[in-house]
Amino acid sequence: MTENVLDVLIYLFDNYMDEESDWEPNREDLILELEAAGFRDGEIEKALAWLDGLANHRDDLAKSSPRTERAIRIFAQPEIDRIDAESRGFIMYLCENGILTPSHREVVIERIMALDVEEIDSEHVKWVVLMVLFNMPGQEATYAWMEDLMFNGNVGLFH
Repeated sequence: MTENVLDVLIYLFDNYMDEESDWEPNREDLILELEAAGFRDGEIEKALAWLDGLANHRDDLAKSSPRTERAIRIFAQPEIDRIDAESRGFIMYLCENGILTPSHREVVIERIMALDVEEIDSEHVKWVVLMVLFNMPGQEATYAWMEDLMFNGNVGLFH
């Protein structure tokens, strides 16, 4: 199998991250499930570390300063090298339309860069945005909008 970290994350998201589910598997059971699904140990560990990194951002966002909410974002060269122009434009579109706050945008970019993928395309970005919004308290409406965009292709206005 040639899965990468994102494939493992998408599998986990599809199978375990449900708004209505209160079941949280322990790490060992999750690893066994992922191995049974055919994922390699290295990719599983990287995916779980990626999720741990995402969880660490919840506290950071709670402490974010209002000054940073008005920050202008210029992509650094390593980000430009890995995230294609369409994807960078999509991230900025989400910010301009209130789907991502600047603080959430930074988490999205950081989590994108943490993926073990050489080049990032818009599908990768959509999945990362969905995972970030799902894991951030108070983002139910933006998560629902993003989910609708991904699975139904609807790009209606967000209010």
